[in-house]
Amino acid sequence: MNQLTQQLKSGKMEIMEVSFPALGEGEVLVRNHYSVISSGTEGKRVSDARKGYIGKAKSRQKEVRQVIDMVKTSGLLRTYDLVMNKLEAPSPLGYSTAGEVIAVGEKVTSFKVGDYVACGGNSASHADVISVPERLVAKVPESVPLNQAAFTTLAAIAIQGIRQADLRMGESCLIIGMGLIGQMTYKILEASGMNPIGVDISGAKTEQAKSAGIEHVYNRNMPGIEEKVSQFTDGYGVDAVIITAGTSSLDPVEFAGEAARHKAKVVIVGAVPTGFSRTNYYKKELELRMSSSYGPGRNDPNYEEKGRDYPIGYVRWTENRNMQTFLNLLATGRLDISSLITHTYSLTEAPRAYDMILENKEDFTGIVIEYDTEKKLQKRIEFSDAPYQPGEVHAGFIGAGSFAQGTLLPNLKDLCMFTGVATHSGTTARYVADKYGFQYCAEDSSEILRDEKTDTVFIATRHHTHADYVIEALRNGKHVFVEKPLAMDEKELEEVRQAYEEVSESGKSLHLMVGFNRRFAPAVQKTKEMFEPKLPKAINIRVNAGVLPASHWVNDPETGGGRIIGEACHFIDLAMYLSGGKIISVHADAMEDPQNLNNTVSITLRMDNGSVATINYFSNGSKQMPKESVEVFCGGHIAIIDDFKSLTTFGSDKQKFKFKGQDKGHAAELEAFVSAIKKGTSTPISFEEQYISTLATCKVLESIARNQKVML
Repeated sequence: MNQLTQQLKSGKMEIMEVSFPALGEGEVLVRNHYSVISSGTEGKRVSDARKGYIGKAKSRQKEVRQVIDMVKTSGLLRTYDLVMNKLEAPSPLGYSTAGEVIAVGEKVTSFKVGDYVACGGNSASHADVISVPERLVAKVPESVPLNQAAFTTLAAIAIQGIRQADLRMGESCLIIGMGLIGQMTYKILEASGMNPIGVDISGAKTEQAKSAGIEHVYNRNMPGIEEKVSQFTDGYGVDAVIITAGTSSLDPVEFAGEAARHKAKVVIVGAVPTGFSRTNYYKKELELRMSSSYGPGRNDPNYEEKGRDYPIGYVRWTENRNMQTFLNLLATGRLDISSLITHTYSLTEAPRAYDMILENKEDFTGIVIEYDTEKKLQKRIEFSDAPYQPGEVHAGFIGAGSFAQGTLLPNLKDLCMFTGVATHSGTTARYVADKYGFQYCAEDSSEILRDEKTDTVFIATRHHTHADYVIEALRNGKHVFVEKPLAMDEKELEEVRQAYEEVSESGKSLHLMVGFNRRFAPAVQKTKEMFEPKLPKAINIRVNAGVLPASHWVNDPETGGGRIIGEACHFIDLAMYLSGGKIISVHADAMEDPQNLNNTVSITLRMDNGSVATINYFSNGSKQMPKESVEVFCGGHIAIIDDFKSLTTFGSDKQKFKFKGQDKGHAAELEAFVSAIKKGTSTPISFEEQYISTLATCKVLESIARNQKVML
């Protein structure tokens, strides 16, 4: 299938042939008939992408600061590689479409194959086929033309602005900015019994609005515009102002203060600054409100990703109900936006539309992309059918996000042959396949797992999927490398153990390895060599983990499992490895926090050889301090690892070893894993050790809950 994408590095726009997006639980697979270009949001993205590096830096100052911080911790070369990977990766465009349902995921109850629907959100891109969460999909009534239904998401933005204005029938509203959202706001207000009036600094926009049937629209800079608004409201001032303009000027907010009546509401929908003067807002006691995109639920993963609706008695108008409102207005004939559609392009012609937007070649309002719904679409994209080469590792990837692209794939490219890649985004799969020479982009993960030419599977998906993929891969006779964690809880862990034992008992020799990379770091290997293996050790690990927003998926107990399951497991495994023993007990205390995230925790481990370890995993520190420190005390000697950049030892004398940048062992780990497969030697980390590390991680949560030591 085809998808419109843009590369941030060069600004290059192209129609890419990509595989179908993965259909996840609670998602709907839709074949687009129409999509709408948001000239404001998308136009800015395209404009920023076409700037030089200095221009990009000026428009993305937050990201620049993040890059500077990364250089301090990860070094210049690694930071450069990660940034270039981000800039080179193609990015899909679009977020408002309409089409036909061609498949539904598990737990979807509102839609069936054959339904016509309107879709919104980041996954509702300009592509032949999209996979969209159920809450961002609304059924289109039979009487509604699909090219108008494609405006649903943009209309929901306008409707949410109107709801924030809290207008009643017969009240007046000034709309500042008469682009597409502004004109839709005007028409919806008018259809709902309100009295709108619009202004814009562009004469072309006001003329375009008039040609679309909008009566009361004026140039902001015309002499006497203030008097014109006053006359429109019988001298009282407007009951509300909705700002849909996008500008760096303060004029929209200042003009809103002048035009509004006493105690009116000013709602900001567009991107405008709010550093206004105090006079009008203070004197009139105006209320300034922000409007959040499509409405309540936007960017809430519980609503959008997990499909948990807000009860209508508590949240009357969610983003989905706003979408339905627009479609109902169209279906009843109270609203007709056909006059707003000024241009229609095929998908292959779409880049011309962006040129028109950026170069102001001609007047436009609503720009629609129309899709060829008769053509046959390829679900899977094949690049080569290379013959199977005995002695080589033939690796397929399930998941190809930031970690896979930034760490796993670069370190594996000279170690094995890549077969298929399956990830949620078809664009990402295509980019990764092109860059690393994969033979095909799979339709879904099951294709990788069933592929006879794939003998090894790398799993780099979100945590809640790891155990199931590991079990399925083992049962399909594949070697498995899975990013941590191995499992989210003890139940999943036991299921993995059972599957591994069943395979082993059947006589198959398969490798299963978790990405516990710190074991393989040069500093850790040198430390391990220093000490007598049988002597008990005292180990202290301090992790300055930093703050992670509560809304981040890692903190989600269902998806990420929390930072103990998702990240602290690394250090539990490292402590056990350095000790030379096996963990027999866990005792943990977490600092109280309002959201009970357990992100600042002290963990004490005891090993069967008498060793003890303390892991202080803290999220409440400063970025100015190095992230990780490891101290090992044994037999009159001490080893201190400083952020995996240097090792200082104390014994009969003091020695300091510096390593080439920060090396956490990723390359050595992957080389050891691939080598074990090729040579038929033992897995670099035994299953028993991986099992114990994961079990101990689960016991940390149990210890916190029970407030006592827990035996393994």
